[in-house]
Amino acid sequence: MARRKKSRKPPPKRKVIQPLDIVFNCPFCNHEKSCDVKLDHTRKTGYISCNVCLEDYQTPINALSEPVDVYGDWIDACESANS
Repeated sequence: MARRKKSRKPPPKRKVIQPLDIVFNCPFCNHEKSCDVKLDHTRKTGYISCNVCLEDYQTPINALSEPVDVYGDWIDACESANS
């Protein structure tokens, strides 16, 4: 006796990976999408600046750093200065 063919399930759909943001909200002037992040891997510095209030911040980075890391460091520095 022959066996019946099993119907295969379709392969699972791949999740689309969304890229991380490069533009963030300013903690000083509260404008949305006004802070640009630039990473200079040759000098190992990350630079973020607001286009509206002209506030800026610079922090050391490593090879694995992303723009969100520079923004997080800026927020942490703001909170530590306010405490």
